Order: sequence, then structure tokens, then C-alpha cells
Amino acid sequence: MNPSAFMMFPVLRKMILKCLKTINSKKYGVDLVCFTSHPTTVIYSSKNGWDESLRLLSLHDNKYLRYFKGHHDRVVSLSLNSRNESFISGSLDRTVLLWDQRAEKCQGLLRVQGRPAISYDDQGLVFAIAFGGYIRMFDARMYEKGPFEIFSVGGDVSDANVVKFSNDGRLMLLTTMDGHIHVLDSFRGTHLSTYNVKPVPSNCTLEASFSPEGMFVISGSGDGRAYAWSVRSGKEVASWMMNSEPSVINWNWMNTDTEPPVIKWAPGSLMFVTGSTELSFWIPDLSKLAAYVGRK
Repeated sequence: MNPSAFMMFPVLRKMILKCLKTINSKKYGVDLVCFTSHPTTVIYSSKNGWDESLRLLSLHDNKYLRYFKGHHDRVVSLSLNSRNESFISGSLDRTVLLWDQRAEKCQGLLRVQGRPAISYDDQGLVFAIAFGGYIRMFDARMYEKGPFEIFSVGGDVSDANVVKFSNDGRLMLLTTMDGHIHVLDSFRGTHLSTYNVKPVPSNCTLEASFSPEGMFVISGSGDGRAYAWSVRSGKEVASWMMNSEPSVINWNWMNTDTEPPVIKWAPGSLMFVTGSTELSFWIPDLSKLAAYVGRK
């Protein structure tokens, strides 16, 4: 592997930041968490096995603003519309519910035939539902008419974990329980590449996402590592364990952490966060990056 061809990952620097505030949810547990358009409110799902409600929580004063009741099994996918107050949730009860943050009752219901992975595109006009080896595309304004496109993911019929769009909406990815990350053209449905990692346990989620400019895919893995691939070449460009410190030369870092990491990108920034046994923030080391680029 030759990292000189890749500008995103010549140097990464891990930052450990100070925790300013901790908010507990001991009664309900915490699973999926999404910031709303307001920076001090979040929507999150339960992890207690008996109450599957979604909750709108104020981080400012630790008060619940609204409960969203409708699912009868664990919520495994959650996506907020970046353009308005709507959001969607997918559950092991084989339903996808459409919500408005201002109302407690769901605004729509779609039944599926498997574990659903769901996501809005960046414009909030389209959402995707993945299950059973296919990604179904819906117009958010007329979802009742059914999907306007159905894309195959190459015969992989294992349970869907995560489906996401790139920021420009041209690409989408799907992770599955068998440890596959599929990348497709979101307009034509063309299958572009598949990356393989160690499968995660059945009670975990294989997390993956595009970098902000859509040139790379970063994913967790059942072996506790994080991996990065070039979308253009389809080749792996980096891998590392969560408790390690990367360098320019060493692209394979070892440790003993085996929890599958969660990976989230900061919107529009070259920074991402990995969470497993610790929460780490990763950015390019710009001082070394300038010298690195100058040698190429």
C-alpha cells in the first residue's frame, strides 16, 4: 500500500478533549443519539428492553420536551431531516415511522420485511430504506406511493446495519451484518465497490460513513479496528486501533480493544470522532501535512 496517493490520511492526530458535562439516562438507557437543528436538543432511543419510545431531550436543563411512542421493539436506525423538523425511525418490529418533532404521534408508517436501515439525503427530499439485499428510494413528499427506485446491493441479503448518503448526494453506502460495506451510485443504483471487515456481534452496529468531500469511506469493524478506503480506487488506505497514536509511516496500529467503534464526522470538517472504550477526535496534523504535501 502506498499512502502517497491519498491526501486525506497522510497524518492523523488524535485529540482527547475534556468532558464538560454528563447527562444520565439510567432509567431508559441510551442507544441512537442525533442532534436536532437546535444545538442544545437531541433525539435518542432507549436501550432498556421495555420502553421503545424516542425522546426529545434538552441538554441545557436535562428535561424531556417530548416523547415519541409507536415502536414495539428496539429502534435500530434513526435519521433527521436537515431541512425541516421531520425525522424517521426504523425498528426491529419491522416498521419505519415518520415523525414531526412538534408532534408526539407519528405522521406516517411503512412496513418492511426485515431489519431496516434508513437515511435522509442531505437535501431532505429523498430517504432510503434498506433491508433484504435492496435499497428502496422514497420521495419524502409522497412516500405513500412507494419507492420510486429499488437498488440491489449485489446479492448480500444479510441484515442491513447502516445506510448513508455522501454530502453531495451522488453516492450511498450500506453496511450489513456479514461485515460488508457496499458503495453505490445513488442516481443509477450502480454498484461501485464492496469493502469487507470482520462482522460485528448481533447486538452491535457496523458503522461507516463518507468523508465530507466523498473521497473516502471510514468504517468500524468487529476486530475493534477502524479502516479507511479510497472511493476512487477501492483500495484500503489506512487502519488503526482506537487507543493508538497514528504516524506518517505506520499505517497499521495495534492494540487490544475489540469493541466495534462508532465513527461520526463533524459536518463539513476534516474531523471525525471514534467511540468505543474511549471517545477520540481525529484531525489531519496540518503542520506535518504541509511538509508532506511539499515532498510530493
